[in-house]
Amino acid sequence: MTDPVSTQPIDLAARIESTPEEIDAAWIDGPPPPSPIHVVDYDPTWPDLYAREEARIRSLLGDSVVLVDHVGSTSVPGLAAKPIIDIDLVVPDPADEDAYIPRLVAAGYRHIIREPGWHEHRLLKGPDTNINLHVFPPNCPEVIRHQVFREWLRTHADDRERYAAVKRDLAGRVDDIRAYSEAKNEVIDDIYRKAFAART
Repeated sequence: MTDPVSTQPIDLAARIESTPEEIDAAWIDGPPPPSPIHVVDYDPTWPDLYAREEARIRSLLGDSVVLVDHVGSTSVPGLAAKPIIDIDLVVPDPADEDAYIPRLVAAGYRHIIREPGWHEHRLLKGPDTNINLHVFPPNCPEVIRHQVFREWLRTHADDRERYAAVKRDLAGRVDDIRAYSEAKNEVIDDIYRKAFAART
């Protein structure tokens, strides 16, 4: 895959790092206060919750939808997770917020994050189900990364259990979502390395 601006190859296994200041600035109403992290056993109702959200998003946005996809830990059967449904929404141009944000907000979604420097990422929360709706542009490396990670964990029980153990350990002693996410990066990056190496 190449960057359409630079025409240079994109390293899909590479992580884009943001500074703490950039992360704080991305929150539209400021970063949330610390709160307990809850990791629970896999819930077989999670795919149904995703399907309901997908149908609602497609109904609201129509032809503006390029892709809707269930990603993250709740998309991996058998994997313990925070009970938050992660959804990737691909639209033609996330920076053109007027093309999709008002319709979502009118239906009860809340726009909470804007990150132009990270693939023009936007994040919304759902009106009645705990979701993270991630908005990205077409051909976004992060969307591909999410898919590769999901498929690897669905088919590799050893890494699925290793990842679950790390999450459970952190949830018992961390109360800040940024610290929780950063502490998982080592095992996540190791899984990515294996998953992408297996594709070459």
